[in-house]
Amino acid sequence: MTLGRFAPSPTGILHLGNLRTALASWLSARAAGGRWLIRLEDVDGPRCRRDLGEAQLRDLAALGLESDAPVTWQSECSAAYRAALGALHAAGRLYPCACTRKDLQLLASAPHAEDSLRPYPGRCRERAWEGFDRALRLRLPEGPIAWEDRLLGFQMDDPAALTGDPLLFRRDGCFAYHLAVVVDDGAQGVTEVVRGADLRPVTATQIRLQEALGLPRPAYAHLGLVAAPDGSRLGKRAGALGVEALAARRVSPAAILGWLGWSLGCLERPEPCRAGDLIASFAWNQVPAGEVRVPEAWA
Repeated sequence: MTLGRFAPSPTGILHLGNLRTALASWLSARAAGGRWLIRLEDVDGPRCRRDLGEAQLRDLAALGLESDAPVTWQSECSAAYRAALGALHAAGRLYPCACTRKDLQLLASAPHAEDSLRPYPGRCRERAWEGFDRALRLRLPEGPIAWEDRLLGFQMDDPAALTGDPLLFRRDGCFAYHLAVVVDDGAQGVTEVVRGADLRPVTATQIRLQEALGLPRPAYAHLGLVAAPDGSRLGKRAGALGVEALAARRVSPAAILGWLGWSLGCLERPEPCRAGDLIASFAWNQVPAGEVRVPEAWA
């Protein structure tokens, strides 16, 4: 049975790009007769806020997208992440990293803002073990990983060359993105991961981590991003493109769903609807793979 999930970080309001991903994941699970979960990825304590997570849940509910099980907050799952680190250490796959943010900025050339998503050249690979109170990285084997993306087709990357050894535990005591997302997907039995194309480059790295932890590999689908009318990238602080702000401008949840459904190939034209109205017409081979731009009138 298909088990999908939507896992936003509560660092801002959900914009149309986030909502499009949520709807695509929900539709894919529903069209397959499966279940769908919501998980709040709030392990990055300084940037994550409980009230923003609650606001995200309200926006999803306004569109008819509600979890089939109690919502999970990653901040409540620390024991599972520590157990995973213990298993990786026992297998000889972890090493401490003494690199500072400044070091990483000098070493890496990737544009992504998160340390956990930057290529790492293995500077600290030969450091002796110093305990679990240090920043920790996963020692990746060399070689490519192939997978079939439900939207993009056949994909192959060498994660050791593309991302380098991923950060799993940070210097500030926070569990890093790669560890938390892989452990949670495994623990919840997620079989399908739908997310934005900006995260496609880390897929092979996460597959390697799944292998290291003995976890099954879910199916992946990476959606083209939603951009502003001028082609600029949306951010979570683009509050004017959230459910509440659009509602204040007389754009109803039904109208939002109609545009989102049209952008996913479910409707011939944007017209108000309910989420359930789109299930029968959803198919991955009809979803456009490229970028989608927000209507001028909404921006």
